[in-house]
Amino acid sequence: MIGQRAEAIAHPNIALAKYWGKLDEAQNLPAVPSLSLTLAGMSTRAAVQFDPALSADAVEIDGRPATAPAAARVAALLDLVWQAPGGPGGARPPAAVQSANDFPTAAGLASSASAFAALAVAASAAAGARWSEAELSDLARRISASAARSVFGGFVELPAATAVAPALSARPLAGPEHWDLRMIVAVTTEEAKTVGSTQGMLRTARTSPLYAGWLAVAPGIFAAVREAVLRRDLERLGEAAERSALAMHATALAAEPGLLYWNGATVELMAEVRRLRAGGLAAYFTIDAGPHVKVLTVPEEVDRVRDRLAVVPGVLRTIVARPGAGARLCSVAAQPGESP
Repeated sequence: MIGQRAEAIAHPNIALAKYWGKLDEAQNLPAVPSLSLTLAGMSTRAAVQFDPALSADAVEIDGRPATAPAAARVAALLDLVWQAPGGPGGARPPAAVQSANDFPTAAGLASSASAFAALAVAASAAAGARWSEAELSDLARRISASAARSVFGGFVELPAATAVAPALSARPLAGPEHWDLRMIVAVTTEEAKTVGSTQGMLRTARTSPLYAGWLAVAPGIFAAVREAVLRRDLERLGEAAERSALAMHATALAAEPGLLYWNGATVELMAEVRRLRAGGLAAYFTIDAGPHVKVLTVPEEVDRVRDRLAVVPGVLRTIVARPGAGARLCSVAAQPGESP
């Protein structure tokens, strides 16, 4: 309903089997399947209010006016919400949007996943639409493929697209209660990355001689990750997750010009994780398109693993997260003069 303000919260997800590459750029359809873990302990809150009194959209991210590219992505999602079946339809009024993360934005910590999942939930409620989680996932995916997974909690899979199925949503594989794992995020910078994930994967697909190899091996790695999650086999999951991350980054490194998302601390952290395993601790890394390292471990070993990661040169801080819930509505408030 025009005039009501809706707020939603969502958590980032970290892909254990990576998505990297699009089958269709215009439809934002992934070329390979992916599987992720939604994390409690980090979150995005998004609030949306459609307001005909505004002259244009007013978008704030982390308390500051959004950049033109970021505002354009927000507007694209708002347009989809307004025009989707079950939405209001017609000309969309401007909207006031506030989005805030409690973790670094655009730095390789899946902030776009949580942001657009939260935005999809908040915008649909502000528009008075009632959609299923699958429909919200499909809407979010059209702007950020990883956001499709943050609509759901726990372990979530996003299938590869087919040429005949432009609609595509993520689907839950196992809820957060399925497996009591911990993921330690070693933060190595508070700065945004210079090349975003979307631009990076497009460059990789167009120029990397290793991209065809990535398309060939990624489905098999996904299958190994999926089976390991269902069996709760951390060793097999960790080995497959590391293989997925390293294969993705190798493909990106071979692009023209090469995409190096790592910094010195990234490399030191990978070496430290291997030393931890050699010493008998359960620790396995994964790395998204950014310099931070995420380490899977078990609750009984999390303190020892975290303490070792925290003293690696270049690590600014660590965040310990457990499996988290999906995106959800926090509030819907009718403004003065409006009926709920």
